[in-house]
Amino acid sequence: MGLKTKSQEKIYRNYWEYIEKNARDESKNSSKVSDYIRDYLTLKNKKIPNKNKVYQEFKLKYPISTTVEDVENNLKPIKKFAKYYHKLVNPIHEPDREIRLQLEYINRLEINVTYPFMLKVYDDYSSRLISKQTFVDVLELIQSFTWRRFIVGLAPNSLNKIFMRLYEDVNPGDYLTSIQSALINKKGNQRFPRNHEVINALREKDMYGIKAKNRIYCLERLENYQNKEPVKIEENNDITIEHIFPQNPDPQWEAELGTEEFNSIKDNYLNIIANLTLSGNNGKLGNKTFTSKRDMNIDGKEQGYKYSRLWLNRYLSEIDKWGKEEIEERLKIIAERFLQVWSFPEIKTKTEIDFNEVSIFDAEEPTGKKLEYAIFFDNKIEISEVSKLYLEVMKQLFEIQPQTFFTSDLKEKLNITKDSSQCRQAAPINETYFIEAHLDSKKKFERIKKALTVFDCEEELIIKYKI
Repeated sequence: MGLKTKSQEKIYRNYWEYIEKNARDESKNSSKVSDYIRDYLTLKNKKIPNKNKVYQEFKLKYPISTTVEDVENNLKPIKKFAKYYHKLVNPIHEPDREIRLQLEYINRLEINVTYPFMLKVYDDYSSRLISKQTFVDVLELIQSFTWRRFIVGLAPNSLNKIFMRLYEDVNPGDYLTSIQSALINKKGNQRFPRNHEVINALREKDMYGIKAKNRIYCLERLENYQNKEPVKIEENNDITIEHIFPQNPDPQWEAELGTEEFNSIKDNYLNIIANLTLSGNNGKLGNKTFTSKRDMNIDGKEQGYKYSRLWLNRYLSEIDKWGKEEIEERLKIIAERFLQVWSFPEIKTKTEIDFNEVSIFDAEEPTGKKLEYAIFFDNKIEISEVSKLYLEVMKQLFEIQPQTFFTSDLKEKLNITKDSSQCRQAAPINETYFIEAHLDSKKKFERIKKALTVFDCEEELIIKYKI
């Protein structure tokens, strides 16, 4: 707006109109300009703008320019990345079939927090820095990482920071492996779940009660793994998700299984992945007994499992009953395929991962425990007492940004004062100010976590207890 009218029109036509056109969700006919700019600023600043402050952050990054050249230099990269953003949001516009399929999967999972990272990877592919296969492998890796975390039940709120900085770990000479290594070295709430965690979670997780999009994504990918005739569930209204042991079973189920096993399955197995399948005849199969579902052939139309060409029904076509033993066996079969579809990277890491190192937010209660050390902002601190860790963290945060201690509720929470007599046990955090230190270990941990949250650096403090 600092330019003359003619120059404004030129900039709008050549740049901003293109950005507006590409930063759009075509399926919902809605503008995504603000979301795109937020992702772009995250990519550039390594800091995620608050959703309602994107415009202010944009203005800070790009102050008013008085020359066309300045404005063009600022908008050229934004225009370039908008082209990739358009395909992330609308995968149908990616011409390569394999890449498009992976983008569709990621789009279904709604893991938009990966976009700042994916924009850079897309650019590397477009610039031929990486091959198509590497790009596809990275898209598969993103799914494995995020979907395993979902299955295990890890909180998604750490994903935005993981993907905000992930590109910093990319080694152009060893592209895929460097990303794999960065992810498998994550710890605590940021970790890449191992195979045993996933298998244990699949035994219990309610996979029917999750979002329909996620449910379809999971079963479709399991079904289509190495399948030359892929099944598109989302596009095929005839194929629906079916409970093998029904939600409202026919009384004959209890008669065949016995009351104890019947109740055990109903209470513990009903909605897990092993009791779900795909069927084009869900309405007909309904609540019938297992053998009826398996053999159904009304009017010679082969509705039963034994006639299905789906992989998910192969085991069902070979067995004579559906009890706990068969459910456990099918769980093993599905789990094995699951670990192939959403695989864990088979690479050697340079350093052995110490899983006793955890984020303070994932750590056990500190009462009665000693620390072996802490890692704060990537610096190792040899410290054994929680009280010393408490003071060290507050000192460092106060040195970084003292005003935050007075413009947030940290002032009251920590009892910050210049007068040491105002504290039962005063601890100095600089030459002028003191905080209350007469607290037990649990309360010190609570205050540390509160301060880290206020400073938006929840993932920056790792601790290890003495064993």
